[in-house]
Amino acid sequence: MKKLLALLLSLCLVAALCAGCGSTPTPAEDDSTTTTPEEPVTVRLGGLKGPTSMGMVKLLSDNDAGKTTNHYEFSMAGSADELTPKMLQGELDILAVPVNLGSVLYNNSDGAVQLLAVNTLGVIYLVEKGGQTVTDWNSLKGQTIYATGKGSTPEYALNYLLEENGLDPAADVTIEWKSEPSEIVAQMAAEDHVIAMLPQPFVTVAQSKFDDLTIRLDLTKEWDALDNGSQLNTAGLVVRTEFAKEHPEAVAAFLKEYAASTQYVNENVSEAAQLVAQYDIVEAAVAEKAIPYCNIVCITGEEMKSSVQGYFQVLFDQNPQSVGGALPGDDFYYLGQ
Repeated sequence: MKKLLALLLSLCLVAALCAGCGSTPTPAEDDSTTTTPEEPVTVRLGGLKGPTSMGMVKLLSDNDAGKTTNHYEFSMAGSADELTPKMLQGELDILAVPVNLGSVLYNNSDGAVQLLAVNTLGVIYLVEKGGQTVTDWNSLKGQTIYATGKGSTPEYALNYLLEENGLDPAADVTIEWKSEPSEIVAQMAAEDHVIAMLPQPFVTVAQSKFDDLTIRLDLTKEWDALDNGSQLNTAGLVVRTEFAKEHPEAVAAFLKEYAASTQYVNENVSEAAQLVAQYDIVEAAVAEKAIPYCNIVCITGEEMKSSVQGYFQVLFDQNPQSVGGALPGDDFYYLGQ
């Protein structure tokens, strides 16, 4: 019994000593287990005036309030030509651009950019002022359509949808191309009856001027009705490939914050419209009416790749230069690290 009691006392003493050693770490042990939190990454973000930037306004507001994981420095321009050189020169990290322009940049820079997300589906509509002629695609036969975007996505999308609905763009309709939407608005003021293809938010602007202007065909819904495995994609977010490789966690944080921003914009239209005006994208009154028709999204990963590949194939078949002369490789699509 005395031997057993002695053994128990010895074990208790050893346990106490071990516990004491564990509760008072040496300076060397402190150094080995302490990590310094990573500093927030500064992301130089670019966007264009219009729907392509509307989805990011909540992110910008949160950034100004110090609520974002990354720190964003935002640049905005009226034309992609003002920002794409900065992207290729390494002065911007992420940029919102027409989605096919992302492919052009990729093909012309040996893969220096990747597509992060689709951020805007179709924003193009066929509208009619002063009449009820347009009921479907067939009703456009023999009609004149005023439009903007010749040589770019709107032209290819319109031609494709006309052809898929049994019309020859060169023979069955007359398309009069204007350099900018304001010219079409002027045409509406001069004529009693006008059929036109306009993007948002210019549809909303025109509706504020003409009470008898009605949306007849939503090109996004008409594209979806073809069930061809693709979507009508207007704009996307591209990232410098080098930046994505160096800062995968910052890119992941951006996509999370951007997705939350687009959700906020779609679910809180009035409040988002005020932010759209605050960041000088369009006036609040116009934004509030236009946002529900701008198809603001955040589509990433394999879903993005599938949607865009089919869309690019349609554009390539009409004009290879619309996507930079060749369909982009799989490495164009950012699928995460």
